[in-house]
Amino acid sequence: MSTEANTEKTIVLDQDGHLANLEDWNEELAQDLADHEGIGALTDRHWEVINYIREEFEKNGDAPSIRKLTKESGVSTKELYQLFPKGPAKKAAKVAGLPKPKGCI
Repeated sequence: MSTEANTEKTIVLDQDGHLANLEDWNEELAQDLADHEGIGALTDRHWEVINYIREEFEKNGDAPSIRKLTKESGVSTKELYQLFPKGPAKKAAKVAGLPKPKGCI
């Protein structure tokens, strides 16, 4: 599966729709992925979650679960579902350019 980014570079996605090559990620692509997921314009609150997830991935090698996100990111469960509807941990990881978290279906 692949999609064209604004940079005219072909971006390859895995079977779950996450980036196949983590090195392809940048903030512009994050916005393209958010648009594709129906999230719309990324706000400062979106970026707080995205940056938190990316930091956790760098430290632990996996994107955090929804439970860890709500406990440690400073964003409530309700707000996470508003920011990243229908599966916030999975969608936030996707926009952050990371693989699907291990605990997600």
